[in-house]
Amino acid sequence: MKTTRRATLAAGLGLLGLALPGIARAQAWPNRPVTLIVPWAAGGGTDTVVRIVAAGLEREISQPVNVVNRTGGNGIVGHSAIATAPADGHTFGAGTSEFVNFRLLGQGNIGPDSFDLISRISLIPAGVTVKADGPWRDFAAFSAAIRSGAKGQYTGSGVGIGGAWHLAAAGMTRAMGLEVDRIRWIPSQGGAPALQDLVAGGVSVFTGSPVEAKALSDAGQVRVIAVMGSARMADYPNAPTLRELGVDWTFENWFSFVAPKNIPGAVRSRMVEALARAHAREDVQRMLRERGIVPIWENSEQFTTFTSQVSDTAGALLRELGLARA
Repeated sequence: MKTTRRATLAAGLGLLGLALPGIARAQAWPNRPVTLIVPWAAGGGTDTVVRIVAAGLEREISQPVNVVNRTGGNGIVGHSAIATAPADGHTFGAGTSEFVNFRLLGQGNIGPDSFDLISRISLIPAGVTVKADGPWRDFAAFSAAIRSGAKGQYTGSGVGIGGAWHLAAAGMTRAMGLEVDRIRWIPSQGGAPALQDLVAGGVSVFTGSPVEAKALSDAGQVRVIAVMGSARMADYPNAPTLRELGVDWTFENWFSFVAPKNIPGAVRSRMVEALARAHAREDVQRMLRERGIVPIWENSEQFTTFTSQVSDTAGALLRELGLARA
């Protein structure tokens, strides 16, 4: 059958018509405020990082970015809300290291494959933070107490059971030659409430990030006596690294942007481009670094590879803690 020029043109217009809705959606994004879900409490490390980048994103997209804290279940509630949100690019969230281990811990059927993995956005070293008017003025005194006390006598907090800061404490005591559960873990909904418990005397040590402890440290209510990064932090020049103190352990938590799966490709491209521009803004980078937060940006493939690697490392420690259920 002979194909006429008119028929060819009609077919081409038909294909263009099919593509137009997708093109229109991409051009319209965002056509309303964006929601950014944080699975942890306001004032904590995740919340701090996300709000800094969110402010940059607002300036990039000229739309409000509403940061919503959805706490509960060691991060399960918030991560579930991200994974099940409408896949239209207007709702995404902050993925934290906990989502890699939810299945291993038997906490929920959520893992890296539940999300569109966009990129890690920051690294934050853990620390050893104690009550300012407590018995320990330095890590040597703290270490001596942990060594001489009974297992479980001293308590730690900062996140839920099996979460990042719990692993930081477990790895520290293992590197000290003690049991991984030497410090009894008290779960919390994030760094902010855990630090309030520390100030109130409800827990012995906070092994979350010193970034989260800055306001209380400045107020003279807590003392950062060591950091678990590879170098001292600018905000705490007198707090040595554990390796300086002879404890061979470093721990840096990471935060990321993740989204519901199956966002239309054109919309996703615009969203990721806007997030990358916001993250790269000079004011955003400066605000992160001033707080001792290390910015990082990568592509989805690199992030996916990283989650596979960290799953192996964290899994070994969780099994040693007796927390693995799978």
